[in-house]
Amino acid sequence: MTKRLKPIRIATWNINSVRLRLPRLGDLVAALEPDVICLQETKAPDEAFPRAEIRRLGFRHMLVRGMKGYNGVAILSRVPLAPADDAPDWCGKGDCRHIAADLDLPGGPLRLHNFYVPAGGDIPDVKANPKFRHKLDFVAEATMWFAAGAADRGRTVLVGDLNIAPLPEDVWSHRQLLDVVSHTPVETEGLARWQATAGGWIDAARVVVPVPEKLFTWWSYRNRDWRLSDRGRRLDHVWLTPDLRGALKGAVVLKDARDWPQASDHVPVLAELAV
Repeated sequence: MTKRLKPIRIATWNINSVRLRLPRLGDLVAALEPDVICLQETKAPDEAFPRAEIRRLGFRHMLVRGMKGYNGVAILSRVPLAPADDAPDWCGKGDCRHIAADLDLPGGPLRLHNFYVPAGGDIPDVKANPKFRHKLDFVAEATMWFAAGAADRGRTVLVGDLNIAPLPEDVWSHRQLLDVVSHTPVETEGLARWQATAGGWIDAARVVVPVPEKLFTWWSYRNRDWRLSDRGRRLDHVWLTPDLRGALKGAVVLKDARDWPQASDHVPVLAELAV
């Protein structure tokens, strides 16, 4: 008799400072019981990352790539992992926007990529706004890397704050946000090209919550009553290689996390996989 594999729960969250919001990480663990947490915007150099506190939450295995004050990514895991360091230095900036690992699972290793794509500033013009050029270049470079075979091995999960809401149903108003950074056509088309690599990534959240239902993971701090206005965008994603489509058992957007004390403007997204 084949042993039934226990599903693994993988969460992604732009925490917007891991040290400032360390208590909220405990709230995430209590709410979703993840086996793996991928964090973005940790804003902590590696030597200042709160490893001891995170071990007390049950995550003995950690990979971190951080810098002082901004950016930074981390993978926290209850299961053993090994670093996967074959990615390029994205856009030659060394700015701590990607980390990858192989998770040691009973069904075989699972490659996990954690990305923090540049936000792109406020002006959707590459000539007037170098940050927007950086964002488009980053997405294009990632697309080329995966198109060249970076996920051909299969059993790969890609998560993170990709800072693009790809579908009309991923924003509160498609018409009003077409010229707003995160939902402009040049960004959504670029993300679609990235998603078409690796045999066509599966958008886990949209398998579970299909269009035309609206689905958001980010609400601006500028909205005083964010829940009433609900002017959100879906910027945080979980993608699976096609061979994992049948392994997907569920996905959750933890909307209530936006009401936590000292909340991040992003909320966690979790996918459950029988791998």
